[in-house]
Amino acid sequence: MNTFLRKNLLLIITLAVLAGFLAAAGRSMETSDFVITLLRGLSVGALTFLVASGFSLIFGLLDVLNLAHGTLFMIGAYVGWTVYVRPDTFVDLVTPLALLISGFVLADGWRHLAARVPTAGRWRGLAPWLGFAIAALLLVYILPRYPIAIWDVDDYAQSPVAYSLAASQGEVTPPPAATFTEIAPLVAVLGLFVSSALAAFSLALLRSTGQAGRALTWRSFVRITLVLLVGLGALIFNDALTAWLFALNTNWLFVVAVAVSVATGAALGGLMEVTLIRPLYVRPIYQLMLTLGLSVIGTELVRAIWGRPEFTMPKPELFAGTGEGCPATSFGDWLTYHCSTIILFDGRVRVYNEIFIPLVGLVVLISIWIVLKRSRLGMIIRAGVQDRQMVEALGINVRRVFTQVFALGVGLAALGGVLAAPSIGLSNTMGESFLLNALIALAIGGLTSYPGAALGSVLVGLLQQFMIKYGQIGIPIPFTEILFKPTPPIVPASTVLLMVIVLLIMPNGLLGKKE
Repeated sequence: MNTFLRKNLLLIITLAVLAGFLAAAGRSMETSDFVITLLRGLSVGALTFLVASGFSLIFGLLDVLNLAHGTLFMIGAYVGWTVYVRPDTFVDLVTPLALLISGFVLADGWRHLAARVPTAGRWRGLAPWLGFAIAALLLVYILPRYPIAIWDVDDYAQSPVAYSLAASQGEVTPPPAATFTEIAPLVAVLGLFVSSALAAFSLALLRSTGQAGRALTWRSFVRITLVLLVGLGALIFNDALTAWLFALNTNWLFVVAVAVSVATGAALGGLMEVTLIRPLYVRPIYQLMLTLGLSVIGTELVRAIWGRPEFTMPKPELFAGTGEGCPATSFGDWLTYHCSTIILFDGRVRVYNEIFIPLVGLVVLISIWIVLKRSRLGMIIRAGVQDRQMVEALGINVRRVFTQVFALGVGLAALGGVLAAPSIGLSNTMGESFLLNALIALAIGGLTSYPGAALGSVLVGLLQQFMIKYGQIGIPIPFTEILFKPTPPIVPASTVLLMVIVLLIMPNGLLGKKE
């Protein structure tokens, strides 16, 4: 015990000082104000943690500073909104997306086949590019003609803003279904599948070293069969699936939106690592430039697809009640009336924002902690953070682990995005602000420390919310009658100041370890 105290004395003193400041802040507020501000801080901290934890896992194992992490957080929010408010668009997109990835599911087979192609001759060098060109021509012809029901950002009545407003008022009606008029369904399906297969085989030819890769196994055929069944099923039962999703209770529809958003984030993360990040592991500057460029491209794509105006994602029914019995005075009343607010310590607390989101953050914290401590993947991740060369020497497929960790990190960011959408709304800048908060939180808690990501995120969230509250009520200056009210620019500046103070005292962060 004495050894523990000696080793962690500086950390204990720092945390005690921070706890003292929190207690002092509570004494100068009404109990209701303190509770609400505390819960709001935990809510912001939970969302920041979902971004910071994924960033920490990726940086800790892969040494990659993913500057596109905030943009992927934002994309998760917009994808969740699409599934929740416009499920018809989501159903229409399932088929082309499934067909486009179907060819890449057979990657092992394409590599095995490419190794059997003679490496000599000029045509061998031109074949991959010819395959890419044919695949691109097929996509250019098919995709603009493929029917997808979507909004119109240039027409306010058909824009995401209008659909969000209608959904919040419970007035959503299924828009007219998109139908095949410019291209036959069979031509579209076969064309998308052939383009995907051509692109995947051309990529295998381009990367082929002449050595045979792994041959196709029954697992490969099972995977591509499942992908094709999902894609063709969504096409055949398009109208029925759309009608079912529109009629689905908003609570379950929200669960579907969260699941699709996380899956999309994980898929994008895995795709980024395999195609773009993997060739640049020995070039960290190029990684920064690439991820920064992807961040800009992602932001512009979001603006082109969903528009620039800000809008909100309606809360599910479980957190949206405003009628009889609301605000709830107990959690029993809340379960009965599904109130959006509940009375705690004489203050009105938003159930979704201040209770549900922190609980989800806590569940994620515990779940990932169990994975890191109790699973084989967690053991590999922890070992890789300490000594990556040793893990490779043990014969572990490090590439696959890298892809899984990158996908997990981005999936956590997407989860944060879809949870934030009903809380703070959707905007083109939400990713930048949360990425900045996450970086500050990681610097405070320790860059490669998962518990540090949680602790730093909570501190950032609490400090921001208390500064916002003091901007309303003011901070009394001792021995004077002056009330100091922090202005909005002081809110982000306060977190930077906290980061500087912590790093001056503990250069590796609160829970960081010396390299």
